[in-house]
Amino acid sequence: MFAGYALVAAAALMWGLIGPLSKFAFQAGMAPLEVAFWRAMLAWVLYAGQAAATGRVKVEPRDVPWILGFGVVCIAGLFVSYVLAVREGGAALASVLLYTAPAWVALLAWRILKEPMTRIKAIAVAATVLGVAGVSLGDGLGSSVNVAAIVLGLTAGLTYALYYIFGKAFLTRYSTPTIFLYALPTGAACMVPFIDFGPRPATAWISCAVLAVCSTYGAYSLYYAGLRRIEASRAAVVASLEPVVAAVLAFILFDERFCALGYVGSALILGAVLLTIIAGKR
Repeated sequence: MFAGYALVAAAALMWGLIGPLSKFAFQAGMAPLEVAFWRAMLAWVLYAGQAAATGRVKVEPRDVPWILGFGVVCIAGLFVSYVLAVREGGAALASVLLYTAPAWVALLAWRILKEPMTRIKAIAVAATVLGVAGVSLGDGLGSSVNVAAIVLGLTAGLTYALYYIFGKAFLTRYSTPTIFLYALPTGAACMVPFIDFGPRPATAWISCAVLAVCSTYGAYSLYYAGLRRIEASRAAVVASLEPVVAAVLAFILFDERFCALGYVGSALILGAVLLTIIAGKR
């Protein structure tokens, strides 16, 4: 069982690197959308190789539009909104807002999948809203709110939540490499018209390579390996280390910090994550 916790914790650590690595690439002169593009395409090489090696490349024709749609909305939507949120508001804020995803899941599952909105879920959604208000105020009640960073961070959380809705329908029929074989290049293709490709320094390429190998392919692989050893609810609790890791690294590397109200808001969002997990377990 310890190995399962260790694997999930390692995945959370790798996910927590996304914001800081993206900022390193920005500082090297690579635009956010180009970072998202190369993260998707370099990870695609690994997923395509795994899908080919395991013989899992076929999908039913009726499912192709849905998988391509997943690439447009969830791959392009999440990858782009998240790196833009990092650029606009910093790695710590983007990571915290990404973890509004459980609240989005509760709302979407209630409206789309007709799952019941229990009292605990409703409390979790309310705590998330209050938490977002807290982190949105940044340096205090008298400061200006970075609207772009908040909107982009919430969009990242929403598109991340859509993974769950999509997964309810398709992940029982196809493996992750099979879906990403088609979804990743589809999402990357959506970014191409908005990217000005050109020579980049080695640090930018190293950041993108680590994003693809560690924070995308490696993190998901470790997480699913951990899921085979421990319960999903326990894995989800351990995975909530991600925004903590991102916030600590952002503080150490870039001196990013919240005010007291921002930390209270962050705690409310993470508390809502735990409440949602508890509700799901019950």
